Amino acid sequence: MNPLIEFCVNNLINGSQEAFETLDKDPDLDVVDYGCLRNCGLCSQMLYALVDGERIIADTPKELVDNIYDHLDETL
Repeated sequence: MNPLIEFCVNNLINGSQEAFETLDKDPDLDVVDYGCLRNCGLCSQMLYALVDGERIIADTPKELVDNIYDHLDETL
């Protein structure tokens, strides 16, 4: 089973779209977006995604991608 990467559609609008598109090209990841992930305070302040349920945060889309891969390397 592939790791599940979840994005909030509002966070995509706020800047994480580039990270979503980069990760979505990786065939070893399941990347999805939802209308809301119920992390509104975090969502309005920075870029983030849920990786198998754990929040990964960043200031830029590239940093988000790097942080997600770092997290996956540490946990898999």
